[in-house]
Amino acid sequence: MNERKPRYRDIRVGSNILRTAVWEGKGPGRPLLFFNGIGANLELVAPLAEALHDRDVIAFDAPGVGGSPSASFPYRPWQFARMAARILDELGYDEVDVLGVSWGGAMAQQFAFQFGKRVNRLILAATSAGMFMVPGNPRALVKLAHPRRYMDPAYMLRHFEMLYGDESDGAEGHATRLRAPSTRGYFYQLLAGMGWTSLPFLPFIKQPTLILAGENDQIVPLVNLKLLAQMIPGARLEIVSGGHLFLVSQMEEIVPLIRSFLDEEPERRPFAASARRGERRFRGTGGQVRPAV
Repeated sequence: MNERKPRYRDIRVGSNILRTAVWEGKGPGRPLLFFNGIGANLELVAPLAEALHDRDVIAFDAPGVGGSPSASFPYRPWQFARMAARILDELGYDEVDVLGVSWGGAMAQQFAFQFGKRVNRLILAATSAGMFMVPGNPRALVKLAHPRRYMDPAYMLRHFEMLYGDESDGAEGHATRLRAPSTRGYFYQLLAGMGWTSLPFLPFIKQPTLILAGENDQIVPLVNLKLLAQMIPGARLEIVSGGHLFLVSQMEEIVPLIRSFLDEEPERRPFAASARRGERRFRGTGGQVRPAV
C-alpha cells in the first residue's frame, strides 16, 4: 500500500465551513467522492484512499465532525448532497464515482438521485434505505446513539466486536485516527436521517451500482442491503466477511472488489472525457494548505 498525504482545504458552503481533503491519484481512474459514516472524520478514509492510489479520492467532514465547525441549524439529506456538489464545484471536479458507507451510504443515495448526471458509478456499503430499515442488534444500536466511541478510543476497542460485528483486525489503527465530533454535530447527523427514506427514488437510480454487505453486521442487517439490491435497477450485491466496519477489518478482500467495479467499462452511458473541470483548487484566495490536526 502506497502512503500518500492528502491535501486539505476549508471550503465555505453557505453558512458552513467544511474541512475537505483530496488524496491525489497517479493513474487514470475516475475521481471517487467518499461519504463517511455518522460522526466519522475524514482521516478514517486514509487506508482506503491510499489503497486506491490510481485515482483522486475526495472526502469532507460533515458539519460538527472532525475539523468542520458545527452547523448553526439542522440540515436535511438534500441539503447535505448540495454541500457535496458545491465542494466538487470548488475543487474543479465534474463527474465522479461515489462511495458511501453507513450514514454516508444514505447521503450517497441522495446525491446519486439529486445529482445523477455527475455520478458515473455508485458503491453503497453497510447502509440502508432509511427509516424503513430493519434494525440491528439493540445493544449495538444503543451505543451507536451516543458518540462516546469517538471520544474514548479505549471504549471503541473494548466494544469493537459487539458494536460492529467485526474482528478487531485493524481496530487499533482505526482508533488512533478518530477525532471526536461535537455533540451538536452528531445530533444533527442523527436528525438528518429521521423521516428520510430513499425507497421512492431508488428505482430511478440509473448508475451502475455495487452494494457491499457484511455478513455479520450488527448495525445494518443483511436484509437491508438485499432490499437496496432489489430496488435499484441492475444493482449487484456482494456479501463479504466481517461486520459493519468491513472496510476496515477486511481491506484485502474489499479493495479488489471496489477497484474491479470502478474500472469496468461503462455499459449504460459513456463517462465524460475529463472527470475534472478546470484546475483543482486546493487553495483559496490567499489561503494555505494546512495539515490535519
